[in-house]
Amino acid sequence: MAARRSIGIVINGVTGRMGYRQHLVRSLLAIREQGGVALPGGGHIWPEPILVGRDPDKLAAIAARHGLTEWTTDLDAALARPDVEIYFDAQVTQQREKAIRQAIAAGKHVYTEKPLAESSPAAEELAELAAEAGIRSGVVQDKLFLPGLRKLKRLIDGGFFGRILSVRGEFGYWVFEGDWQAAQRPSWNYRLADGGGIVMDMFPHWNYVLEELFGAVRGVQTTIATHVEKRVDERGEEYTADADDAAYAIFELEGGIVAQINSSWAVRVNRDELVEFQVDGTHGSAVAGLRGCKIQHRATTPKPVWNPDLPVTFSFRDQWSEVPDNEEFDNGFKVQWEAFLRHVVAGEAFPWDFASGARGVRLAEAGLQSAREGRRIELGTA
Repeated sequence: MAARRSIGIVINGVTGRMGYRQHLVRSLLAIREQGGVALPGGGHIWPEPILVGRDPDKLAAIAARHGLTEWTTDLDAALARPDVEIYFDAQVTQQREKAIRQAIAAGKHVYTEKPLAESSPAAEELAELAAEAGIRSGVVQDKLFLPGLRKLKRLIDGGFFGRILSVRGEFGYWVFEGDWQAAQRPSWNYRLADGGGIVMDMFPHWNYVLEELFGAVRGVQTTIATHVEKRVDERGEEYTADADDAAYAIFELEGGIVAQINSSWAVRVNRDELVEFQVDGTHGSAVAGLRGCKIQHRATTPKPVWNPDLPVTFSFRDQWSEVPDNEEFDNGFKVQWEAFLRHVVAGEAFPWDFASGARGVRLAEAGLQSAREGRRIELGTA
């Protein structure tokens, strides 16, 4: 029987929605349910989660719910354990940098939610510290593993588009104010003092999506807004929302591709999915969402004629064709966890490291600078 390779993983921030649902339940516990992560030479990696957080009652409840025994409120003690090899951070951004520094100093490999840090200098320093310490680093870049974007990547790799001209993205939904209906997102997201704002939340995502699929971002021009200025928090108290809840950006990519992405928590959805990207090329176009992807090739492109005097008697959306799955798509967070575990144990390639995460923070800062100064910001070629 092939050997099972156990690996201790400190998961900090497990009482939060993302840390609990996506990283513990749908990733690490799901990996255990399937028997571990298969290694190329035989055997399996078996994750052993050690839950860390500030609330002992919540930690104990989560552990009991899932038959786990290892939890603590003492991060230092958890990092000192010899059986711990990986530190994972799903805390709020303001607490992340200090904890990651502790993990690097303890010699642990580090995998973390984004943004990597609150500023690009801090993120770049973390990347340098990780490299100097010889530890393996990774940043969650879950959108790349969504079925819709994997289909889009397949189209790009297969030359479907010809020369890609432009990308248009729409992301967002209406986040309730918290008075007559509970908000779907935590209140800190809407306070600058707590590290909130949609630019810092979403631009790191857009950076790796654009970078991996189309080309590195070389310039950005952004307009931001705080559309909803009063909200109600988890305790039922009204507060002033001073963080940006919408951002309208133009990204200039290497190779001349222009990407426009609207991000908003103050928009009502009139599209098939909460995020959609339309890619137009000389030979064809595609619209990709979280799961689906539709295409229109140049040979089947209709010939629209502008005539505002006559009603449209057909559906433009019906003129597109669905891209088939052609494979089974697993949870994107879980797929990247499996890749990071193989990276740590077997040395397999993992390009989504701290340097990649630092570039995402740098783009968010450039977007905010552009909004403050009302001009295009160049990012150069670094």
